[in-house]
Amino acid sequence: MSDTSATPTSPPAPTPTPSKGNRRGRKAGPADNSNSEFANFPEVEYFIAPGPRGYPPLTEFLDIWDVDMIRRIDESNKLEHHTELYNSENLIVRRGQEFQIKLTFNRPYKPDEDKFAVEFTIGSSPQFSKGTYIPVFFTKERQSSWAGRAIANSDNIVTVGITPATNCIVGKYNLYVAVVTPYGVRRQRPDKSREMYILFNPWAKDDAVFLDDEMERQECVMNEMGIIYHGAYNDVAERSWNYGQFNYGVLDACLFILDHSEMPIINRGDPVKVTRQASAMMNSQDDNGVLVGDWSGDYIYGVSPTSWTGSTDILISYARSKAPVRYAQCWVYAGVFNTFLRCLGIPSRVVTNFFSAHDNDGNLKTDIILDENGKIDKNRTRDSVWNYHCWNECYMSRPDLPQGYGGWQIVDATPQETSDGMYRCGPASVHAIKHGEICFPYDAAFVFAEVNSDVVFYSRRRDGTLDLVKVNRTHIGRMVLTKAPGEETRRDITSQYKFPEGSAEERTVLEKAEEYGCKRVKDNPSLADVDLTLPTLEISVGDDFELDLEFVNHTKEKRTVAAYISGSVVYYTGVPAMSPVQTPHCSNWPQKSVKELVQIESKKYMQHLVEQCNLNFIVTGKIKETGKIVTATKLVTLHNPKLTVEVSGNAKVNEEMMVTVEFTNPFSFSLEDVNVRMEGPGVMLPRRKTFSLILGGSHLTWTELFSPQRPGKTRIIATLDCPSLRQVDGQVSLTVEP
Repeated sequence: MSDTSATPTSPPAPTPTPSKGNRRGRKAGPADNSNSEFANFPEVEYFIAPGPRGYPPLTEFLDIWDVDMIRRIDESNKLEHHTELYNSENLIVRRGQEFQIKLTFNRPYKPDEDKFAVEFTIGSSPQFSKGTYIPVFFTKERQSSWAGRAIANSDNIVTVGITPATNCIVGKYNLYVAVVTPYGVRRQRPDKSREMYILFNPWAKDDAVFLDDEMERQECVMNEMGIIYHGAYNDVAERSWNYGQFNYGVLDACLFILDHSEMPIINRGDPVKVTRQASAMMNSQDDNGVLVGDWSGDYIYGVSPTSWTGSTDILISYARSKAPVRYAQCWVYAGVFNTFLRCLGIPSRVVTNFFSAHDNDGNLKTDIILDENGKIDKNRTRDSVWNYHCWNECYMSRPDLPQGYGGWQIVDATPQETSDGMYRCGPASVHAIKHGEICFPYDAAFVFAEVNSDVVFYSRRRDGTLDLVKVNRTHIGRMVLTKAPGEETRRDITSQYKFPEGSAEERTVLEKAEEYGCKRVKDNPSLADVDLTLPTLEISVGDDFELDLEFVNHTKEKRTVAAYISGSVVYYTGVPAMSPVQTPHCSNWPQKSVKELVQIESKKYMQHLVEQCNLNFIVTGKIKETGKIVTATKLVTLHNPKLTVEVSGNAKVNEEMMVTVEFTNPFSFSLEDVNVRMEGPGVMLPRRKTFSLILGGSHLTWTELFSPQRPGKTRIIATLDCPSLRQVDGQVSLTVEP
């Protein structure tokens, strides 16, 4: 029998699984979209019909005794594939790179006489033609899409090297060793110890996610502890986040997300398709995805977004319950999505855009409507600007776009607008955004508006017509930040999204965007001859403070301004919660400038605070002599108290030590239903404790024991959360010795 006929290129048909609905007449079998289901192959597959005495025995041929996957964390496979940190007993490798296994037979292997193959299957209906069944051979005469070679042959043990294709499907595979005889194929029984994971490989040049910068790879693939920036562009705050991509169960949870979306197995080797599908699955808006978004401030049925310390609890809970986890806001979506991407091997980072526009009609405008007296017409002003918004960037080639548009791609899991019928965004090329190529997929126009919209002020007459008052072309997309690789500092990447404001390049980009349908306000209304400025303030929660208004008269004539100060407690999305301050002011002066002080008492805003602790002041006024409108805005971020986190002794692997979290209630009122969480990569899994009441001025102490699991630099982060006080956190850094 020839070599071709003796070695099968397709496995026997697996037992069919029940299909959803009736596909008769449309498909020959059920859809293959689950990585948790495997086909059961027979141990013996005969090539011939049985004789009078049945099938001939295969006992005299080569038999498989053992398969050593070389899967311990200190062995070559995991070390060379950068997967030694994954908390899993299974072999985890990256595609496009060789790994080794050792096969033990019942007798010495004879290359000229014995024939065997290592078979890999993924999904419930593996097929050779679809790349879900891959037989690997170890002779130069016979090779498949995955390269195989015999490395060593000693006694009964053969060491082989296998290199998965750089575009192979990413997920969990089953491995069989099949010995080929003249009468049939003999395989091993299925064994969970031979289940293995194949991931994307940013170290392989031919992989679509190849990133040719080791420092960036270490940061965007291997680093577990991130920093997410928030607050305001002139008062940037930091939030530590434990991505935990190597924690036990997280990899399986990430694969479950793709299973739950019913993404076809054959599409899971394409990072563009994987990231787009996952962008939809991170939110529960239309597909029972991972997280339920909530910006109401009422989180009684779940966990407050500001309480989370990392992604592990969220992903494990979702995989176990198969139900969306409550609750999330943009940085939670971005943090969990970042875990998903890094866990599967796609380089990724969390990005924060300060003053981010939500353009739901594609006109590149945020409209503010004023009445005839210069006050904001709240009933007609519907647009808002997010103080900041977090999304993700992932690194990959884009063969579906012209050359040069690969590299960093924006993906956003926060449900804002639908894309192709689902709440998702991206991947959109950062290079395309910067150069105004908003025609390219996916959702480039939406992202372009987030960093390039104009804030337009209109004055509304009694007959309903609008007069253009002011256009601010530099407010939106003021600054874009991400964590610097290898450091605990931030990197300003605004220049990767847009050219300098007012430059010739920027005007060219905006003109190009207009060619694709974006419309901007090109008129430049004459400016008022009075300027209005507001100070930058640093205020702690519970403080009384003064708002200093400065009016500057640029003429030698007398000017009278009737000004209105509107101070609102706002969510970080720019949506007002309450308006504790609404004060009219009238100024008459002939001199160049005059200052007005407005007293803001804490009792006016404390009872209305939401979790982001922002006050937004908008001052508008009308100049009596000219009829011109003056306006200015100022966002004041209120600073919360901090947690104190301390550890005892020197940190050593597997040696018990203690961490203490302390907090003093700085207010006169009590805090009820207080939840404290803490965790740290490589040292502590998430832990939580509830305190029913913390009296005003009283002290809280929580102590826990832990044992570091691996050496290196790490952090323990903690959060405190209750209905009356959100976004309180603290952290401690430590270096674990071997």
